[in-house]
Amino acid sequence: MRKGALSTACAVAGIIALAGCGSSSSGGGSGSSGGSSGGGSSAAAGGSTGGSTATGGGSTAASGGSIDGKGAKVGFILPDRQSSNRWISSDPQALKARCKADNLNCDIQNANNSAQQMTTIATTMMNNGVKVLGLVNLDSASAAQIEKTAKSKGIYTIDYDRLTLGGSASLYVSFDNTKVGELQGKTLTQCSQVKGKSAVKYVDLNGAPTDNNATLFKQGYDSVLKKQKGWTKLADQSVPDWDNQKAGIIFTSMLQKNPDMNAVMVANDGMAGSVVTALKKQGLAGKVAVSGQDATVEGLQRIMDGTQCFTIYKPSKLEAFPAVDAAAQLATGQVPKTTQKIKDTQTGRMVPSILATPIAITKANVARPINDGYTPKSTTCTGAYAAKCTAAGVK
Repeated sequence: MRKGALSTACAVAGIIALAGCGSSSSGGGSGSSGGSSGGGSSAAAGGSTGGSTATGGGSTAASGGSIDGKGAKVGFILPDRQSSNRWISSDPQALKARCKADNLNCDIQNANNSAQQMTTIATTMMNNGVKVLGLVNLDSASAAQIEKTAKSKGIYTIDYDRLTLGGSASLYVSFDNTKVGELQGKTLTQCSQVKGKSAVKYVDLNGAPTDNNATLFKQGYDSVLKKQKGWTKLADQSVPDWDNQKAGIIFTSMLQKNPDMNAVMVANDGMAGSVVTALKKQGLAGKVAVSGQDATVEGLQRIMDGTQCFTIYKPSKLEAFPAVDAAAQLATGQVPKTTQKIKDTQTGRMVPSILATPIAITKANVARPINDGYTPKSTTCTGAYAAKCTAAGVK
């Protein structure tokens, strides 16, 4: 372990789980040993494909209560480019902006949906001297190993967006994913296609079984929908890797077996697109309530079309800013302020956490993510959607 990292870790030991400090234990029931997260890329030392670097300036008084990270090196590894556009644009942009405000030298990379690349890029970042590594895991096992290695080197880790079960991160920063699912369930019951019906037939199309967030989303919406009087679940299946094409195949089979379904509880916008495509082929688009998540361009367009009832908006700044702020604090021997602790169900450990609150987007407030600058107006409000955006209140 580097001497500087050891002294910094020991300065804040006993409050949150940190690397080193003479103890090699991880897991357990207390919040004094970290959770974890993984990510990676095929980048070789010195830079990788699809990565970006954000180097902070010398000011300690940037807007929004920024923190002076004193130019420390920090790495962030995002998971893929297929499950959501957020990993391509909004999250990298928000991370980069906050790194600059916090005077951090940040290397932001993408794992391209490969656990092997995740490990490679993480190793490169560690060898290049990062003090803090923020990761969005692709699976808990590989991510936990990355965090174990980081801990042995005196490097702090932050679980970004997804909690790594069995890991050892110092902090977990995300949205409250059970509440995301609950909000999905509650909003689905209010869709015009099902509201007020005495009997509703529906199916679940869940996210990747290897993603703990998908598990939490499902816990949330199942807890709501199972209590709805007259609601009957006809099918329930998870989609490997959040793959939109696989989602389409799975849903098409569901629809063939259950052509009289009234609603589809689908975990995100990407898979919702595959659902709507299948429904269109049967003349059912707009007649079946379809959920979503991520406030993507296509998701918002479908909401304006009336073929998707809603999406869930999770502004990247609400995750990226506190994650970067926490990295700056950890890198300079400070203790990040957390809002609660989340249980690692694999180890029983309580992980210090910062959780944001999600927002439901329907036709009534579809302009919000666009006006906030999260979903690009330039790509959302084109062609026939220009007039629809104006009518919806897009500025």
